[in-house]
Amino acid sequence: MKTQVMKRSSIVSFILILIVGLAASVALAQTTGTVKGVCKDAEGKPIAQAEVEWTGVESGHTYKLKTNAKGEYFSLGIVPGKYNVKLSRDGKEIFHLNGIPVGLDETDVPIDLKKEQAAVAQGQGMTPEQAKAKADAAAKAAAENKTVGTLNEKLNAAKTAADAGDFETAIATLNEANQIDPTRDLVWFKLADAYRMSGPKQTDPEEKKKRYEMASTAYQKAIDLRGASETAAKDPENNLKMAAYYNNLAEVDAKAAKTDESIANYAKAAQLDPAHAGTYLFNEGAVLTNAGKVDEAIAAFDKVIAADPTKADAYYWKGVNLIGKATLKGDKMVAPDGTAEAFQKYLELQPDGKLAQPAKDMLASIGATVETGFGKQKKATVKK
Repeated sequence: MKTQVMKRSSIVSFILILIVGLAASVALAQTTGTVKGVCKDAEGKPIAQAEVEWTGVESGHTYKLKTNAKGEYFSLGIVPGKYNVKLSRDGKEIFHLNGIPVGLDETDVPIDLKKEQAAVAQGQGMTPEQAKAKADAAAKAAAENKTVGTLNEKLNAAKTAADAGDFETAIATLNEANQIDPTRDLVWFKLADAYRMSGPKQTDPEEKKKRYEMASTAYQKAIDLRGASETAAKDPENNLKMAAYYNNLAEVDAKAAKTDESIANYAKAAQLDPAHAGTYLFNEGAVLTNAGKVDEAIAAFDKVIAADPTKADAYYWKGVNLIGKATLKGDKMVAPDGTAEAFQKYLELQPDGKLAQPAKDMLASIGATVETGFGKQKKATVKK
C-alpha cells in the first residue's frame, strides 16, 4: 500500500510540473509588440497632448496614442507588421513616417522635428534655418489651402441662398466666413451685396436704411482690404475688381440719398476700368437725373456717348434732361438745341426699343419730326 501511495504521489507531482511547464510556455508565447517614443518640435521642446496614429499598411488597423506632458507616447498590444505613423496636433498633421516595422519586441520611434529638418537640410544642401523656413512655408501653405477651402464652401452656400432670395441665410453664412478669416476682401464684397439686395425686401424704412448702411460699410471694408493687399496689386484683374467694388458702393450711396458720394465712387470705377467707363458714367447720369441735377446729368450722358456712341439709352436720357430745361412760348414748348436730335438718335439705334414710344411722345411734345436716321426725314411725322 505504501508503494502504491508513493507512486500516486509521484504521478501527481509530475502532472503539476507538466501543468506549470505548459503555463510557462503559454506566458512566453508573445504575439504582440510594444511601441514608444518621444515627440519634440523644431525647437527641441516636447510636443504635449498630440496624437500619434499608427496605421497598419497591410491590416489597415489603427492605434491612436496620446503624448503626455513630456511628449512621450507608449502602447502595448501592437500586432506585428509595417505601419505608417502620423503625428498630429489640434487635428493638423505635423509629421509622418511610412513603413515602420513592428515586431514582438519593443519598437522605439522618436519623432524629433529639429533633427528631421536638419536631415532634410543636409540632403538638400540647406542650412537648418533654411529647412525650417521651408517647412514653415509649407505648413503656412497647407493652412492657407484649408482656410480657402472652408471659405469657398461658405461663399458657395451664401450664393445658393442669395440666388433663392434667402438673403438672411446668405448674410449669416458670410458673417460666419468673416469670423474664420476677416481679411478676405471677396467675402466682405459678397456680404455687402447680400445686405444691398436685402434692402428692398424690408418693410420697415429704418431697417431698409440700416441694410444700406451695412452694405456701404462692408463695401468700404472690401475696398480697403484689397487696396492694402500686395497680392491683390499683382492681380492682372485688380483694377476691374476694384471698379466693381466702387460701382456697387456707389449704387448703395445712391439708394441712401448720398448723391455726392455716389458720383465720386462711379467716377473712381470709370477711372479704374476705362473699357467699361460708359456703364459707370451712365449710372452716374441716372443718379444725377434722379437727384434733379439736370446740367450735371446732361454732362454725364455726354461722357457716356463719347465713351460709347452706340449706347442708345444715353441719348434718350440726355433728351429727357434737356426737356427739363424747355421753356414755354405761349402754349408752345421750346426745348434746348440738341433735344430732338437726342431722341432721334435713340430711335435710330433702337427703333423698336423699350423707350421708342416714350421717345416719340417726347418728340411730339416739342413738335419735332420723328426720324430714325440723322438727316433723313421719314414720311411718318407727329402732328404739331
